[in-house]
Amino acid sequence: MSEVLDLVQRAVAVVNGHWQLRSATRGRRVTLQGRLALHNQGRLILGDRIRLVSTPFPLEIVTMPGGCIEMGTNVFINFGTSIVASNRVRIGSDCLIGTHVMVMDCDFHRVEDKSWDTTGYPVFIEDRVWLANRCIVLKGVRIGHDAVVAAGAVVTRDVAPRSVVAGNPARVVRTF
Repeated sequence: MSEVLDLVQRAVAVVNGHWQLRSATRGRRVTLQGRLALHNQGRLILGDRIRLVSTPFPLEIVTMPGGCIEMGTNVFINFGTSIVASNRVRIGSDCLIGTHVMVMDCDFHRVEDKSWDTTGYPVFIEDRVWLANRCIVLKGVRIGHDAVVAAGAVVTRDVAPRSVVAGNPARVVRTF
């Protein structure tokens, strides 16, 4: 009986993903659990086997006019995560993104005069990257393949491939 229930839940997640992500260009087997907060005014491109979890907290994906979010194959994004692109955010294949992660390619406003400014600098997250819970990736950053960003880290500069970064601002604590 549990096998039937599991099969039904997976089918519902596939249908839910196709319905809520109908404004996106998507590959095969994109699944979504829960209700997505999607604001797609630019381009959203999803590869095959994308798994999105949006329960108990909503997953937020925002593309501003002229912005693009692109994901490779086999990407998992957990609940509470916020990904915003006014320019470009590229997430490679086989990436794992934990809960309440923030990835933004712009600051939204200036510090001095608080005027609206969505000038963005691209964010590139290469293949097989793990972004742990509550980390923040800021504009203009490239995270190299097989890198790990520790929980709560704030990434302000590029991260070398096959390294672990932690802290605020994030610093290399180990390479492998």
